[in-house]
Amino acid sequence: MVDSVLDADAARGVRPAAIDAEAAGPPDARRQFTGARREHWDRVARSLDTWRGLGAYYHERLRRIYQHLIPAGHRVLELGCAEGDLLAACRPAFGLGADFSSHMIRRARALHPELSFVHTDVHALPLRGTFDYIILSDLVNDVWDVQEVLATLRQVATPRTRIVLNWYSRLWEQPLAVAEALGLAKPVLHQNWLTFDDLANLLRLEGFRVLRTWREFLFPFRVPLLSSFLNQVVARLWPFDHLAMANFALVAPEWTAAGDRSSPSVSVIVPARNEAGNIAPLLDRLPPLGSAMEVIFVEGHSRDDTYAAIEREIARRPGMRARLIRQDGTGKGDAVRKGFAEATGDILVILDADLSVRPADLPRFVKALADGRAEFVNGVRLVYPMEGEAMRFLNLLGNKAFSSIFSWLLGQRVKDTLCGTKALWREDYRRIAAGRAYFGDFDPFGDFDLLFGAARLGLAIVDLPVRYQRRVYGTTNIHRWRHGWLLLRMAAFAAWRLKFV
Repeated sequence: MVDSVLDADAARGVRPAAIDAEAAGPPDARRQFTGARREHWDRVARSLDTWRGLGAYYHERLRRIYQHLIPAGHRVLELGCAEGDLLAACRPAFGLGADFSSHMIRRARALHPELSFVHTDVHALPLRGTFDYIILSDLVNDVWDVQEVLATLRQVATPRTRIVLNWYSRLWEQPLAVAEALGLAKPVLHQNWLTFDDLANLLRLEGFRVLRTWREFLFPFRVPLLSSFLNQVVARLWPFDHLAMANFALVAPEWTAAGDRSSPSVSVIVPARNEAGNIAPLLDRLPPLGSAMEVIFVEGHSRDDTYAAIEREIARRPGMRARLIRQDGTGKGDAVRKGFAEATGDILVILDADLSVRPADLPRFVKALADGRAEFVNGVRLVYPMEGEAMRFLNLLGNKAFSSIFSWLLGQRVKDTLCGTKALWREDYRRIAAGRAYFGDFDPFGDFDLLFGAARLGLAIVDLPVRYQRRVYGTTNIHRWRHGWLLLRMAAFAAWRLKFV
């Protein structure tokens, strides 16, 4: 397997001249920097059998964080892998570690024979193929040229690759120096001290986009109960988060339209309960979408003649590819999941049957995905003025409050969590559905099931403003107080599963 991703010379243990700092003839400063660091980490590797310092808790929690970020069973590359413990903790289907310390690589191969390792300078990788996840843990603070390292990632990343980085905060420069002087931490040489803005700028220069940033490790030592409380709870709260030791970033390549994704087929899922009077105008106003479009109505045990109205309107339009499904369970979330399971389009779009969001807005959702500008498009009703009585005042306040709460939980800005109109790639929905057990199956709306799953997968969530119109036929299926209480329970559960981990 390793031969398929390494250049032939590297697979035979020969390091190509282009990636060897000495052989490439760099300036003296760079040659000295690289040589000093290689010797330093070789010494550290030789000492690990007899000395570990007090860093065991830090590395144990670091492994837990990465296990949360990277699902098992993917292709994972770690640059600056050291002994390979972090890479192994991610349980990859194929894992490859790269490091320029020969002693570290020897240790890694002995400790983790199920993984592959290459001895190389990470400034220029002798690799072919691509990876689902790339790890740079405590690396960018210890390399000669951060931008050059980031540039090498382009050759092993796809638009779907996610890159996770962590590096020390400068606020901890002196505490770390004291710990090293006392022999409590592994010694390090002079570091690069990068802020979030510094790293975001370097990533932007090399064609990457930061999806999410956060901080970890308010107390990097093991004290039962206290360590967990400080690092999993207090470190998430302002202003204590600014005191944390480690900066983290989740990164993706800048989006570009790719191959068959430039002309996708589209499935429009329409949950419909007590919406008989809205079916005809909905189909009349629905524009063609993508290279081919299907419309899937999921009827939810209506008290009016919604089911019959859908049958009539589909029969009136023999040229339209449309289907009607009777919902087995209850709630919009159940209807959406049933419709998604039946869909065949490349892109899945949810359109509420109440026509509060105009069908004419849907091409923008499809275009954002097809152009590679987003991976999950979330409709937002809170930008443009609303029509008449489209949303009651207390509902508006509730929507804004829950949007703030869930934006904090998700780590990405989501201005309107309860807008029913959303779009995503079917392949991403399958990944969300596969991991649904992590959050449970108690979302009656379907919005949070999708948002939580998208955030956990690191999908790029993009808000798309729509004009919100008042309902013309029927009454809302939302129960303000009962559903508001349910949303609070969901927020508490999501905090436990997403934030305080």
